[in-house]
Amino acid sequence: MSLFMSGSQDINKISRRSLLNKMCVGFGGLAFNSLISNAFSKADHYRFPNVRARAKRIIFLFMHGGPSHVDLFDYKPELYSHNGKALPFAERKVQFADRGNIFAPPWSFRQVGDCGHWMSELWKHLPEVADDLCILNSLCETNVSHGGACMKLHTGDEALLRPSMGSWISYGLGSENKNLPSFVTICPTSLHGGVNNFGSAFLPARHQGVPLGAPGYPNTSGKDAKFHYMKNLSSGGVEQRLQIDLLRKLNQESEIKNDLLDARINSFELAFRMQMAAPEVTDLSQESKLTRELYGMDGSETDNFARQCLLARRLAEKGVRFIQVSHANSLPFNNEQWDQHSHLEKGHSINVQQIDKPITGLIKDLKARGLLEDTLVLWGGEFGRTPTAQKGNNAIGRDHHPDGFTMWMAGGGVRPGFKYGSTDEFGYHAVEDRMTIHDLHATILHLMGIDHTDLTYNHNGRDFRLTDVHGNIAQNIIS
Repeated sequence: MSLFMSGSQDINKISRRSLLNKMCVGFGGLAFNSLISNAFSKADHYRFPNVRARAKRIIFLFMHGGPSHVDLFDYKPELYSHNGKALPFAERKVQFADRGNIFAPPWSFRQVGDCGHWMSELWKHLPEVADDLCILNSLCETNVSHGGACMKLHTGDEALLRPSMGSWISYGLGSENKNLPSFVTICPTSLHGGVNNFGSAFLPARHQGVPLGAPGYPNTSGKDAKFHYMKNLSSGGVEQRLQIDLLRKLNQESEIKNDLLDARINSFELAFRMQMAAPEVTDLSQESKLTRELYGMDGSETDNFARQCLLARRLAEKGVRFIQVSHANSLPFNNEQWDQHSHLEKGHSINVQQIDKPITGLIKDLKARGLLEDTLVLWGGEFGRTPTAQKGNNAIGRDHHPDGFTMWMAGGGVRPGFKYGSTDEFGYHAVEDRMTIHDLHATILHLMGIDHTDLTYNHNGRDFRLTDVHGNIAQNIIS
């Protein structure tokens, strides 16, 4: 009552205009309080999980180009019995290249582990950790081109510029280590979306992926992987600290607040702290000979990817939230990644040989250190390959295939030794427990303790999220 009464003034004698004048501070205060509340909510709400988290971090092993599910993990006896015959149904209308008849895998399959996962004979080491894998045989999407499919896998949208999956997770959970980025991409590929595949788009710039090393070819990239511009040759540590403090003070005292400048200063802060932390975490010489051998760091064809996987484990240990490792090696004369439109037998043989031991070593090492329990390992590419041969190739290969393909997970709260979903008898369409990329993203966020419908960011007058208006959690794969 004292808010709008002065002295002995009676409430019954106050005019409406006087009442509103006296009350405006109260109404304004309420409105201001609401605005402040919303502002802090937007800034801080996503720093903490809102569902039970099974995983604290992710290591995404990205197989750029599209590994063939029917040659690696999705055993289809009908492909052998119908080799050379036409498919008994019409193929998709939108194709990347002309397709021919059914092409049986050049390799045999066998069941491995106590769980009985089917794996191609190409895999020599991965069967050793088969009982830790949750194989997803029912991924499906629509885009048949690398660019659109890569963007969809990484950002949730195949055409428009959106924040990447790692950036969303960084925004949602932050980093466990203030001296390292929350999102690191090791030897990222430069094709089919390039930096947009690990960019932050309209999210604050601190959430974008920080590249460690150059794109995944030539084979020396893993050996040379390092954070660039880590040393300031003109200024020492004390001088750098003073410079950054002065910049921040000037920005704080300015009447015009500049979010971009604030983000740039934050990046300077992180770079300053990384000068001490990053060299240690990237120094693989600290690893024992036994560990290096476990990953395949022996100078052979496995050495490059072994270094990348070992770097991933070291970053995971130090609290980096999202680590991507990209495999882009293939035939030395065409750099096709896993994109074998021709020379499938030779190309996939080389690719599997390069990654088989390093990936197996990574899972064994994470498990031995107690990290696999809360580290989600994700393996896969932007799509699979057709069960038919590509038309017109003497050196037989397969076309792009988004209608049904395989990815797998390990650790991080997923059911070990479990097979989820299936394709039809020819490995063409995902028919059981179909999992779109939006479903994959929703499931990953759930495992990380985030409700995908709640992780939003307001931009240009609307709320955006990684899964857009889609996404169903694959509850059956969660342990």
